[in-house]
Amino acid sequence: MSQRFARGNRRMLLLPLIAATYFMVSGGPYGLEDILGKAGYGRALGMLLVVPLLWSLPTSLMVGELASALPQEGGYYSWVRRAMGPFWGFQEAWLSLAASVFDMAIYPTIFVLYLSRLEPSWTVGHRGMLWALGVVALCTLWNLCGAANVGEGSVALFCLLLTPFVVLIGLGLWRALVLHVPHAALGLPATGADLAGAVSVTLWNYMGWDNASTVAQEVEEPQRNYPRAMLTSAALVAITYMLPLAAVALAGIAADRFSTGAWTDAAATLGGPMLALAVVLGGTINGLGMFNALMLSYTRLPYAMAQEGLLPAALARRNAVGVPWLSVLVCAVAWALALNLSFERLISIDLVLYGASLLLEFVALAVLRLREPELARPFRVPGPFAVAALLGAGPALLIGFAMWAARAERVGPMPALLFAALVAVAGPPVYAAARLARRCSA
Repeated sequence: MSQRFARGNRRMLLLPLIAATYFMVSGGPYGLEDILGKAGYGRALGMLLVVPLLWSLPTSLMVGELASALPQEGGYYSWVRRAMGPFWGFQEAWLSLAASVFDMAIYPTIFVLYLSRLEPSWTVGHRGMLWALGVVALCTLWNLCGAANVGEGSVALFCLLLTPFVVLIGLGLWRALVLHVPHAALGLPATGADLAGAVSVTLWNYMGWDNASTVAQEVEEPQRNYPRAMLTSAALVAITYMLPLAAVALAGIAADRFSTGAWTDAAATLGGPMLALAVVLGGTINGLGMFNALMLSYTRLPYAMAQEGLLPAALARRNAVGVPWLSVLVCAVAWALALNLSFERLISIDLVLYGASLLLEFVALAVLRLREPELARPFRVPGPFAVAALLGAGPALLIGFAMWAARAERVGPMPALLFAALVAVAGPPVYAAARLARRCSA
């Protein structure tokens, strides 16, 4: 079934897959400002170096093995379903789609935030909402053109996004090595130190390695390209995080000056108004590129669930280029409605819902090793079964720490962790309702 639609349609090649994965995880150095402001340069750089080893590397290895062994549409939903049955597969999809509600609304907001820095009058009042809806509409049309178009567009957006930071890194090094400007202190910032909060933000900035797996049947040679894409994009994310921070540290810009949006001020200090303008434009690309790539990922989940009879069959319909067009439209409407919600994105909610789904994937890796040892695995996590079974230990510890760090956060009158837990435990009754509806319609 998933094999049929791919034939005759253009598939995503390795480079576009790397770029799309990059945007599903990162979207560039935007978002690192709060890590720096909370932890200072030395600890921020340390976190950005250590977290990939405990979080990104194990996840990339897990995705590399499962995506190459089971290159099916729906990705991680299909893995968990095959390993542990339809109930747990549904919970995997439920957790991911629920997390998307709290995640996807922020990216059009980022676009509007940086656009307002170009000309505040453009986003005043209802105009900001119209721009955000415009981002949703543009990405919907882009996604309807096919995964290959989204991936190739991500390559172009990647180059545009990072060009200002290449200049910023060069100017920071020149300022330090030629002008001999004293570098910034590497210790904690003078005010506002919050190491636990900085760890949570770091984890959020490294989330999403499994997202690219949901379009496996739309990728050229997935068995070969997924492991390469995972490891390459993991290296790219780490490099494009650490180098800009090292450059502004060497340039002597104090960590206390960093909060959300502070890259613009750093660019103005180092390169003047033109570089600041380029960084602002990069911020709009960040919001657009991440929303576009994540739309590609999440919209394949309702399609895969519809194929299994857990959602209406209409969601499995595809257009001429193989895109599940109704799933794209339904998700776009849901995320557009979420733009009206007054809550801000809470990293703790994202981490609970995404973290639970990620741990199910690590369990699936171990279960499939036991139950299907003869399954063809073009890429395999190195080492014996014990390595695969314990691969999720680092991510589990980091998720636990992030939950502890977020214990005081609230959604209105309710603790944020309790709110996230209630969303998660709603999955089983929703599954029961879906099964009942399927039996009634049979």
